[in-house]
Amino acid sequence: MGRIFISAAHGGRENGRIDPGAIAGGTTEAREMILLRDLIVTELRGRNWQVLSVPDDLSARGTINWINARANSRDVALEIQTDAAPNPSVRGATVFFIGNNAERRTNADLLLLALIRRVPQLPNRGTRPDTSISTGGLAFCRQTSIAALVMAVGFLTSPEDRRLLQTRRRDFAVGIAEGLISWSRVIDPSGTPSEPEYPSINININGKNYPNRGILVSGSAYMPTDLADELQVDLSKGSLGRVTYQSATYVKAVDLRSLGVSVGWDSATRTLNLKSASANQEINEIMGSGRASEVQLHIFLRSKNESGSVQFPDIPSLYIEEARIEGVNHDIAFCQMCLETDFLRFSGNIKPQQNNFAGLGTVEGGSETATFESARIGVRAHIQHLKAYASSDPLSQEVVDPRFRFVTRGVAPIVEQLSGRWSADRNYGAKILAIVRQLYQSAGL
Repeated sequence: MGRIFISAAHGGRENGRIDPGAIAGGTTEAREMILLRDLIVTELRGRNWQVLSVPDDLSARGTINWINARANSRDVALEIQTDAAPNPSVRGATVFFIGNNAERRTNADLLLLALIRRVPQLPNRGTRPDTSISTGGLAFCRQTSIAALVMAVGFLTSPEDRRLLQTRRRDFAVGIAEGLISWSRVIDPSGTPSEPEYPSINININGKNYPNRGILVSGSAYMPTDLADELQVDLSKGSLGRVTYQSATYVKAVDLRSLGVSVGWDSATRTLNLKSASANQEINEIMGSGRASEVQLHIFLRSKNESGSVQFPDIPSLYIEEARIEGVNHDIAFCQMCLETDFLRFSGNIKPQQNNFAGLGTVEGGSETATFESARIGVRAHIQHLKAYASSDPLSQEVVDPRFRFVTRGVAPIVEQLSGRWSADRNYGAKILAIVRQLYQSAGL
């Protein structure tokens, strides 16, 4: 089978100094690409593909020489990088190919579409010949002795692209790995592994993401048996479906319910969510993972106020996404929103167009309430305000909560402690938990 060479752009020594590439949002292009490259390599090796990772300390010229010294005609090479632009609203991914090469353009389309399938929120800027750039060509595409492409995975200068890359890095890696495998098969059709290939999935246990990957077999999620200790279960008990794949043994996730394990699936992130009976998070802990799926939140909201779910159709997904970024329990945040807005009826002083779902005030305080530019930013501010009360950890995103700095950090890690703080109502926390229990009853959790 042909091999895959992969290089993370920048990070090497150019003109006597280390080249960090683009710099934005407190990070560098070199750092982000090295982290992404490492995940791609792990994904490819987990699927039994031969992959060679270019050393990080090489210059651009040294990278090409390193590959050319080792490559043969059946191999392919990819360099990953980010774009940068003065306008932070410029976004999206593209793949560059050597100009006037129809075959390489087809390869580039294959690679780019594989990434977009995994991260559909990332704009597709299409594939482009390297002659379209200001320098008139890319050395990596032209001077590498084997089939070579350059992929810009997004704009580091775009807050949205940067957030996607940092919070869904594994999805980026899986998409790029799948594209590389498809491309390699085009270059060397004889190199296809004989073993059936199962898509890999993410695994979250008790609110923690694990590097171990699960697999999908005929639409069912399977977990590697070496994670049994994390769940504190004895896999010898009960009747559990098993498969062996790439020298590892996996158990069928839904069968773990017979051992007291809570099993959930997040289709947006392709994540198998498992929660052990002994380590089950208390429903009143603000920091942690929510249990309800996007569909279950939709159904619950519609049962209380159908018009509200029509006016804000994305509200469940926004709470799940924004809460996950900050490590907040999205069930609690969503139910607090239901309490504050009367299930999006906005029967108090706040109007729907304010996108204020938690009764947040302004910097000036008093009776004034904040207004946010979009539903997402309003949800983000709510999540950040909850994290301010529940944790002393720093925020993962730029602060949008106008009163974040006024909160004494970490004073309310459980919902009941919001009473008398978030609201003067001494039963405020109990009211939120009552809605959480209604949600769980509706969802069968």
